[in-house]
Amino acid sequence: MSTTPLVSIRCLVYNHEPYLRQCLEGFVMQKTNFPFEAIVHDDASTDGSAAIIREYAEKYPDIIKPIYETENQYSKRDGSLRRIMDERMRGKYVAICEGDDYWIDPLKLQKQVDFLEANPEYVMSHTSIKYYFHNQKRFVASRDIQINKAYKGTDQAIDILFSNYRIQTVSVIYRRNVAESVRRFDTFLFSGRFLQGDTQLWYSLCRCGKIHFLPEVTAVYRKNDGSVTATKNVKKRVRFMLSFGELRMYLAQRDHFPSEIQERIKRIYAPVLLAYEAFNPNFKPLYEVDTKTYADKYYYLNRMHLLKPYLIGFSFLKEHLRPLRNRLVRSI
Repeated sequence: MSTTPLVSIRCLVYNHEPYLRQCLEGFVMQKTNFPFEAIVHDDASTDGSAAIIREYAEKYPDIIKPIYETENQYSKRDGSLRRIMDERMRGKYVAICEGDDYWIDPLKLQKQVDFLEANPEYVMSHTSIKYYFHNQKRFVASRDIQINKAYKGTDQAIDILFSNYRIQTVSVIYRRNVAESVRRFDTFLFSGRFLQGDTQLWYSLCRCGKIHFLPEVTAVYRKNDGSVTATKNVKKRVRFMLSFGELRMYLAQRDHFPSEIQERIKRIYAPVLLAYEAFNPNFKPLYEVDTKTYADKYYYLNRMHLLKPYLIGFSFLKEHLRPLRNRLVRSI
């Protein structure tokens, strides 16, 4: 009879062949006094990712538990990807590492589990990380240790929505039963409508208990051109930002944020809504807002049909200035 794992690692893979071995090595090198498993989900990759997963599953059958899809689940945006993964999770805790990221500390899981086992009032633990800019082949330190150690906010959940408190997904481990309860409480929040797959979970967990930050670098988050935030497609980038605005608007209304916070959210949401509507005039927003009041500069540019070329031009200029910025900035 197999031993029930204390930790289940959630690993999503799609065309991660160049990076996947490094990711899987980060799992099998973990030194723990408890059993753990890695649920490695290949979402119908078209490269050699599935073959690499099979190799590791054969070599480490007690750790690597593969799922192979013949149809891409992520693109459905109906929550099927999360449901498939949740059905396979058996651990008391869930850790996360996607196929293009990796862990560098063999004691990562042990340190975080030891803390959570000793402190039941905490629902989640995360650590510091470093970035790897794949195209430039260089590492950059994260500023999360400085930001989180200096954090003095009064509402950590709201500050997570504004990135005033930093959480990096690759470093996270949380209590599975608490995550399941918050997902049942609000199915719309976790329906796939919002493109920020994890921010709403961090927010919800924070409402249920404390969050632990371990100021040690245990993982690497890879930055490459394939990510949503790094894409050169201006429309996709604006859509991602709009989804973040929709998420904030939704939670502000659901949880009755203070009026000054709601006003701040509208001022962030309005210009992004106008920007996306410039690319997609038939778009039906989740929330209407007075764009003239909250985004006057963008409002008048849009009235003159200049907003779309302005955004494309600004993005082009920013893209060409980025190499200079990267040479000047050592940490982000």
